[in-house]
Amino acid sequence: MDIKGNTMRLWLEDGHSFEGQSVGAPIDKITEMAEVVFNTSMTGYQEIISDPSYCDQIVVMTYPLIGQYGVNKDDFESMVPALKGLIVHEICETPSNWRSEYSLSDLLVEYGIPALQGIDTRELTKYLRTKGSMKAALAPDSVSKEEVMAYLKQPMRRDQISRVSTKHSIHFPGEGKRVVLMDFGYKKNILRNLLKRNCDVVVVPWDSDVQSIMKFKPSGILLSNGPGDPKDVPSVLPVIRKLQELTPMMAICMGHQLFALANGADTEKLKFGHRGANHPVLDLKSDRTFITSQNHSYAVRKDSIAATPLELTQINLNDDSVEGLAHKEFPAFSVQYHPEAYPGPEDTQWLFDAFMQSMK
Repeated sequence: MDIKGNTMRLWLEDGHSFEGQSVGAPIDKITEMAEVVFNTSMTGYQEIISDPSYCDQIVVMTYPLIGQYGVNKDDFESMVPALKGLIVHEICETPSNWRSEYSLSDLLVEYGIPALQGIDTRELTKYLRTKGSMKAALAPDSVSKEEVMAYLKQPMRRDQISRVSTKHSIHFPGEGKRVVLMDFGYKKNILRNLLKRNCDVVVVPWDSDVQSIMKFKPSGILLSNGPGDPKDVPSVLPVIRKLQELTPMMAICMGHQLFALANGADTEKLKFGHRGANHPVLDLKSDRTFITSQNHSYAVRKDSIAATPLELTQINLNDDSVEGLAHKEFPAFSVQYHPEAYPGPEDTQWLFDAFMQSMK
């Protein structure tokens, strides 16, 4: 079994590798297969690690020093992290912040997350931007390249949403409008934003049917974020189509992609995805630009919207990709980014207020 500081490697499916030192949970064999992706945020590593949308991914942090302000018990986005590994250039072992309770290394060990430091993360990021996100695994030097490459030829799992979603409905009482939150891997800050607006929230499993959802007599439905490919859960599409006819709807990230698919649009995988806290998004109605926090591998195809009952409401100013949609007939809308994100930009908090207004 390795100890902290031992030499380990990040292996990519194309045979390329990066050498670093272990700073997370000890490993003595090939780790579980994952998709390696990069995030350009300077802060928010605790939220990134605990975000269910990173299920089955190894996250590369481009900012060179990670862990400066430590970790606390309040800023988790889920109870148990779902990512498969973390890559940093340098990890801070002596965090300084009045809210800090323990170090990032301690968090990684506590939850069994392997991690490497000492890697040139910007070189790795440039490589992924050129080649695209790909399958990867971490392994000690004692494991041969041939063994890792044979392992990475296997297909990745495609059941991420079912693994991170709640298995039973959960009620969070409030005095205002009742919102049913369909859990595809929701972040706790979505719930916090609803509760802050006095909503009575019921979180339901991702595969709940229309009848079981409507028994709660919701004033609105929120489709959450989540991991994986939206086309892996086709059974939810007719549920969304029916629900949007019955009650106002808001959708975020994975929810946005499912909302688009349910209404006849198409999705595609991006070369290396959007992951960061400074993506500019233009709202076509107000002609205002918002800075947004993003984390997704897939996007709605812009050329697939015209033949649907949806209208394009927002676009990404970096690559012109679809960032917002609205239904032309029903009070339902979606965004690709995360209006609930903390820490990070709060420019789009008004979307929750718009959702509240639609429920009146």
